[in-house]
Amino acid sequence: MAVRATPSPSLKQRWQRLVQTRVWRMDIHPSARIAASALIDRTWPRGVHIAAGVVIDEEAVMLTHDLTRGMYLDTRIGANSVVGARAIILPGITVGRDCVVAPGSVVNRDVPDGTRVAGNPARVDEG
Repeated sequence: MAVRATPSPSLKQRWQRLVQTRVWRMDIHPSARIAASALIDRTWPRGVHIAAGVVIDEEAVMLTHDLTRGMYLDTRIGANSVVGARAIILPGITVGRDCVVAPGSVVNRDVPDGTRVAGNPARVDEG
């Protein structure tokens, strides 16, 4: 079993989490770690679902809407998954449990449990 050391959240991060979960009603597990510079879509905040143990790195983007097509969809990240820096998860995508989204990836389809994806568009990384 891997042990992940995570620093305690800053005051800004605690304030962001309070606003995200209480004001915007996002579904974010308390053990999830989200970088202060990560962008979590507020246009459809009830479409955000982030499970336990998730880590979202710097400047990653999680979208729940596409105004050009009039879509408002639930976007989910499963337990113990990691979203790398500047990765983008498009609306309506489900990232499974224990997944890794490599930095800079653009995820445009669902990611099965235990998978590592990389690239634009994101594809299963065999390496």
